[in-house]
Amino acid sequence: MSNTSKTSNTSDTSDTSRTQSSPDSAKGKQHDTTDDELGPMDVLRQARGQLAELTGMTAESVSSFARTEDGWTLEIEVLELVRVPDTMSLLASYEVTLDPRGELTAYRRVRRYERGRADTRRIGGR
Repeated sequence: MSNTSKTSNTSDTSDTSRTQSSPDSAKGKQHDTTDDELGPMDVLRQARGQLAELTGMTAESVSSFARTEDGWTLEIEVLELVRVPDTMSLLASYEVTLDPRGELTAYRRVRRYERGRADTRRIGGR
């Protein structure tokens, strides 16, 4: 029976920990639902993870990132096709839109290119 008591005490301790961490969990929830409190790193992680889940492709990098009135907009570089040598692999840039809570609302491929190619598309005409 003493083993049962120890197990019971362990359960009680973990239940108390959960109860004590509830306010922190609530703060975390507020953190996710409030636009002003959602940090840039949280947005980057969520965007990369959600895009990977939807497309099955891993994000290599984030090339642009901006807060908008409706949430967030990012451009994420993804490896689409592996080739040998690696400089011939195909990459793509995806424009990803997230709402203020960091949930992906839209994505689209905006360009596709070989890894070894210089970027000829320049914003601003230079």
